[in-house]
Amino acid sequence: MDRMEKRAFVASLASVFAETSFVLVARNAGLTVAAVDDLRRRMKAVGATYKVAKNRLAVRALEGTRFQGISPLLKGPTALAWSRDPVAVAKTAVEFAKGNDKFVILGGALGEQTLDAEGVKALAELPSLETLRAQLIGLLQTPAARLAAVLQAPGGQLARVFKAYAEKDAA
Repeated sequence: MDRMEKRAFVASLASVFAETSFVLVARNAGLTVAAVDDLRRRMKAVGATYKVAKNRLAVRALEGTRFQGISPLLKGPTALAWSRDPVAVAKTAVEFAKGNDKFVILGGALGEQTLDAEGVKALAELPSLETLRAQLIGLLQTPAARLAAVLQAPGGQLARVFKAYAEKDAA
């Protein structure tokens, strides 16, 4: 990489860090090309990006961003993963790490909050963004359905009373 390519890479990485909400740092020493391709496919499937970057360039890109706290983690063979949905990245990385002992999660950053490996694992146990949205919609719909049932019940009771009087008068 020449200087211009390095500057462009740092600028593109800095713009990514400005737009994302979560960055994960992992050690990838000894991973095969097939394993890395599998991990990239999994990350892409959940809307995340996985990239091996030179640590010095990544540290420069982190300067001035809210993710500066992960700079000390960038030593040795490391890779970065990021997405707007932090739970999806964490779940994918933790799931991949269970099946591959050469992939080690070092930590990450959720906004300005720096997380260690246990923090990332705890984040992975949370429900995904889609699940949370579905639960929220369910919570919002439940009271409306109950309200409709309550409002409908007195009308039904009145109709039954009127019908009983009508049948009584007819008899």
